[in-house]
Amino acid sequence: MRTLAGCQPDRSRPRPSNPPGSILHPPAVPTPSPRADAQRLLWMQRLLRLANLAGQRGEVPVAAVVLDAEGRCLGWGTNQRQTRQDPLGHAELVALRQAAGLRGDWRFNDSTLLVTLEPCPMCAGALIQARMGTVVFATADPKRGALGGCLDLSIDPSAHHPMAVLGGVLAAEAQEMLAGWFRQQRRQQRLDRSTPLSGRQEAPFPAD
Repeated sequence: MRTLAGCQPDRSRPRPSNPPGSILHPPAVPTPSPRADAQRLLWMQRLLRLANLAGQRGEVPVAAVVLDAEGRCLGWGTNQRQTRQDPLGHAELVALRQAAGLRGDWRFNDSTLLVTLEPCPMCAGALIQARMGTVVFATADPKRGALGGCLDLSIDPSAHHPMAVLGGVLAAEAQEMLAGWFRQQRRQQRLDRSTPLSGRQEAPFPAD
């Protein structure tokens, strides 16, 4: 996994050495291109703004977009787990569903998914199943990231599809936003615990 110039580097991920003819080969990293790097930075800036809006709605601030080979948006999404009470409501899956519906195809070999946080195991697995060509994320997730942070499904022997992974695009900005959101959540939880029961909302109960 390479990092873009000027972006916070993500820790290196060892690639296994597979003999020719094996199912899994280390995916080819795209040739560095100033134009491609600028496009990724632009889209990541847009995603950070969308993620911030999701955070204001009470969702973990994460946003994702799927781009075709020409850089056009096929689908986008933000976390919607709380809004929809959907355990599958992660930004990557929302974007994938929209993109598949638009294309009428579930295969994305020539496409790129950008996301503000390293995908979790559920989303990384879905990206492999979707044959995603390249995944670009902002900040790594050492606790739950499944593309190098905690584990790496993209190089697991079970990964039948080689997928290029790039990390560290506006990582500092994404990390700062996430850290600030979680600080606010903890502050609100402490406030809720300290609020007297008489000051909390209560459902009306019929009188005897």
